[in-house]
Amino acid sequence: MPDVHRVLVCRRLLPAGLDLLTEAGHEVREGGLDATPERLRELAPGCDAIVADASVPVDPTLLDAAGPGLRVVANFAVGYDNVDLAACREREVAVTNTPGVLNDATAELALALTMAAARCIGDAEAQLRAGRWRGWDPGEYLGLELSGATFGVVGLGRIGRRYAELVRPLAGHLLYVARSPKPQAEGELEARRVDLDELLARSDVVSLHAPASDETRHMIGAEQLSAMSSHAVLVNTARGSLVDTQALARALANGEIGAAGLDVYEDEPDVPDELMAAPRCVLLPHIGSATRTTRDAMAALVARNVVAVLAGDEPPNPVTQ
Repeated sequence: MPDVHRVLVCRRLLPAGLDLLTEAGHEVREGGLDATPERLRELAPGCDAIVADASVPVDPTLLDAAGPGLRVVANFAVGYDNVDLAACREREVAVTNTPGVLNDATAELALALTMAAARCIGDAEAQLRAGRWRGWDPGEYLGLELSGATFGVVGLGRIGRRYAELVRPLAGHLLYVARSPKPQAEGELEARRVDLDELLARSDVVSLHAPASDETRHMIGAEQLSAMSSHAVLVNTARGSLVDTQALARALANGEIGAAGLDVYEDEPDVPDELMAAPRCVLLPHIGSATRTTRDAMAALVARNVVAVLAGDEPPNPVTQ
């Protein structure tokens, strides 16, 4: 009878994934949504696999706590900046992620944030609910009309490309920033590749879809915000580290940009008071992939990655092997 493989689910895994692990005969240990790093290290010894998400740092201390039998870290996300890849390579631990299945959900949320921020929906709803609305005023809640606007997409990967497809019917012009040209998108969407400076200066809407890295940290800071139009909308559904939070709060307070729509933050789940108080800023609690269809697909994919590695097969979505 084969040895039982032990899988540490650091926080929570939906039944769509959990059932696949148990059906494969694996023993699952769950940390729970409130699991601390200390608790995870207590649960890790003897585990063959770790299922993490973007909120869980997978560092050398957790890897060492699992021990030499650890074979895979399966991340419940597209990004994997929470995983120490060098430490995993050193220990010959595979790393996987869940790309592709959340393209539509995240791009749709970016579109929703674009519209909500452009039309001052957050502030307008808050004033109505607080009983401060005094009736129709032709000069109140004046937002940005998106029809004919110039949209700038920073990062034209899977999600950025899908966002571009969704806004194309509205856009007068579509600009993008990417490490390499995207000729198919240029042909099909009439998108034009520019550098970041030109995109910021020309765009009415700037939507961020770049990965988190040392290179992209605070790629939108005080200098970049000051280069944007005073009516421009900034949207971030990628990673919080792309934006200097304090600089954004100041830019909104000073009217340097028109509005912002955010689903991600630098130090989640903490959101600075300055940002909470900033005007014309729509804030959501990291729900980009939060549809039933997408979260089930992510859970199933993360489980298939684990099952494949523990069976000695190539996983569907390797980051490192």
